Amino acid sequence: MRDIQLVLQKWGTWAHEGNSDVDYSSVAAGFKGLLPSTKKTRESCCDDDGIAVDAAVNKLKKSNSYLFQLVILYYVKNCTLRTLEKKLGISHNEVAKRLQYAEGFVEGCLAIAEITLEMDREVRKECIYGLA
Repeated sequence: MRDIQLVLQKWGTWAHEGNSDVDYSSVAAGFKGLLPSTKKTRESCCDDDGIAVDAAVNKLKKSNSYLFQLVILYYVKNCTLRTLEKKLGISHNEVAKRLQYAEGFVEGCLAIAEITLEMDREVRKECIYGLA
């Protein structure tokens, strides 16, 4: 089982770098790479993984644009839960619940499509419950 939060963190970095085809570009065309990065670099995913996760996030966009925007703000724009709480006017717990719902949707899309990601070895979640 993969840790979808780690998957989305890596995808968010990949998408923020301008690789995604979802419409949330942060840099004007032609200017990417001209300005030095002022933020700490986050770990990204490879293009194949990014495209696969992008497809799942696009399905979320078609299904629920509100949750899509939440994923973009949190994973691509790197907003904190507290920032989202203030922006949306809802409690911290409610933001976390909605984000968890969106993460589950993306994870479900990847599972149904039987997508194997290159990063699966790195983002594997250990099962702490033994089966009897």
